[in-house]
Amino acid sequence: MVTVEARFSRTPDGAVWSVEGPSYSFWTRYLSAFDQVRIVARVQNTPEVGDDARRVDGPGVEVWGIPYYLGPREYLTVRRAVHRSVAAAAGPHDAVILRVPSLIGTIMAGLRERNSLPYALEVVGDPVDVLSPKAVSHPLNPLFRRWYTSRMKQQCLRAAAVSYVTQRSLQARYPTRPGMPTSAYSSIDLPTDAFVSAARVFRPAAGRTVLISVGSLARPHKGIDTLLEALALLTRAGSDVGLVHVGDGLFRPQLEQLAARLRVGDQVRFLGTLPSGEPIRRQLDAADLFVHPSRAEGLPRALIEGMARGLPAVATRVGGIPELLSDEDLVPPDDPPALAKAITRMLRDPKLMAGASARNLTQARQYAADLLAPRRDDFYRALRSSVADSAQTRAVESAQGAS
Repeated sequence: MVTVEARFSRTPDGAVWSVEGPSYSFWTRYLSAFDQVRIVARVQNTPEVGDDARRVDGPGVEVWGIPYYLGPREYLTVRRAVHRSVAAAAGPHDAVILRVPSLIGTIMAGLRERNSLPYALEVVGDPVDVLSPKAVSHPLNPLFRRWYTSRMKQQCLRAAAVSYVTQRSLQARYPTRPGMPTSAYSSIDLPTDAFVSAARVFRPAAGRTVLISVGSLARPHKGIDTLLEALALLTRAGSDVGLVHVGDGLFRPQLEQLAARLRVGDQVRFLGTLPSGEPIRRQLDAADLFVHPSRAEGLPRALIEGMARGLPAVATRVGGIPELLSDEDLVPPDDPPALAKAITRMLRDPKLMAGASARNLTQARQYAADLLAPRRDDFYRALRSSVADSAQTRAVESAQGAS
C-alpha cells in the first residue's frame, strides 16, 4: 500500500486516470517485490477525461480512493471520512509505504504507530520548501510548515525503513535512527531514448534565444513568475530572448496576465501539458537553455530530463537541485535580478554553454533506469522481508499471550 498526494479522476467505467500525477507504469515498479499495489489517494468522480489523461490502475495496481478535497478548508469538511477511509486502506500484514511529505501519509503513520504496526517512507520532498511563504500564501501556512516539518522528522525516526530521492540534502534535515535500513534512489529513471548521444556545441546566437521551463502551474511553487520578471529584465537590457513553458494548472491565467503586464507576452508561449516522452523531448531539443526557478523541490524530474537532452541549465538552490548542477549554475529562489544575471552569463559564453551541456549530460546518466531500478528493487525486497518478519513476531507474541 502506497500513499500519495496526487489527485486522480475516476470515470463511470471504474477506470482511474491522471493528468499530471504518476500513471500506471510508475506504480508497476513496486511489483518487483510485492504481489499487489494499492495506491491511496484522492479520487474525484468525473463523467469523462481529456486526451491528456493517462490510466493509473491496471493489472496488479489498484486505487483506493479517499474523499476528494482541495486545500485546508475543504479538508475540514471531509476530515472524518478521510480518516475512516485511510484507516480501512491497509491491514496489519500489508507493507505500507508513505511517500512524504503528505497529509494522507501522516494520517496513516499515526494509525500505524498507535497500533504498533510498521511503515516505511519514501522521502520525496521537503515541507520547509514546499510550504515556503512564496509557494503557499495561506494565513495558517507558518503553522502547517512547522507541523509538517516536525512530523516528518518524527516519521523518519520511527519508520522501519526510509529511502530518499536525494543523496545528501534530505538526509541531513530528516535523519533516521542509527541502524535503520536506508536507501537513496530517485523516483526518476530515464529510459535509453531519453538521452542524446553527445553534448551540444554552441555558437554565438544569430537570432532569438529560446529558454524552456517545465512544471505544473497548479501552485506558484515552480517560480515561473520569477522567471517572467527575469525575462523582462533581460529584454530591457537588450537581449532577444523567448520562453517556452510546458505544463498547466490553475495559475496559468495569472502568469499570462503577468507576462502581459511586464510587456513580454509576445515572447512567451504556454504550451500546456504535453504527453511524456517524445513530445516534450522535441521542445527540449529546440531550446537553448533550461531554466528551473522553483521555490520547492525534492529532485526535479523535469530538470534531469532537460539535462539528458544535453541542455545547459540555470536553477534555484533549493531541495536536491545542488546535487545536480554546479554551484555556478545556481541562484537563490525569488530573485529575478540574480536569475537574469545567471542567464545572461550563460548565453553570452558558448564555451560555458558547451561545458554545462557535457557536465549535465554526464550527471543525468546517473538517473538511467538500469542504474536505479536494482537499488530500488533491493529496498522493496528488504521491506517485504521485514514486514514478513514483523508479522511472524506478532503472531508468536500473540500465541504466547494467549497461552
